[in-house]
Amino acid sequence: MSHTWVTSMGGPLIMIPESACQYWTGSPPTYPDDEGDYGRACSVEDLIGIIEVGPTQALVLGDDPAATTFLPEHSLLVRQIAGDPDVDYSPAVAELLPQVVWDSRVEWTVQEPLVLFDSVHDHTEIESEEHLHIALAPERYMVEAAYAEIPDEASLILVRFAPHGATA
Repeated sequence: MSHTWVTSMGGPLIMIPESACQYWTGSPPTYPDDEGDYGRACSVEDLIGIIEVGPTQALVLGDDPAATTFLPEHSLLVRQIAGDPDVDYSPAVAELLPQVVWDSRVEWTVQEPLVLFDSVHDHTEIESEEHLHIALAPERYMVEAAYAEIPDEASLILVRFAPHGATA
């Protein structure tokens, strides 16, 4: 199965509700004197974090500017730190999930489809750059993240969206 991967120019990726993308200004022309929204995304020091965007919240994928895709069958983002970008890791990830020890957790309410993109970009640039539309059921989620290894194949960061109260 082929997946669409979103990459970064070096900073964090961000997931924003579609209707709130209009509030995202990315990195301003005066960066680094004015860090703008991009600076706020960069301030997330954990694997995941929440920041305000307009009237709502966005999920920042911090720590590593890893190429990222979404596996809808697991409600899971897969972030590739190292490995072959042409390999489908879905079966191996499915086998890993029961053993994953989730390190980071944040609560996040999703009410509409989301857009995943490089936080450096202004909202007017999203559609012309790498991005991914993600449809999660409207729900309050416990978003959990962890490092995972597929021995001799890949180093990953996994980010799981579990309906609040359903986490293990």
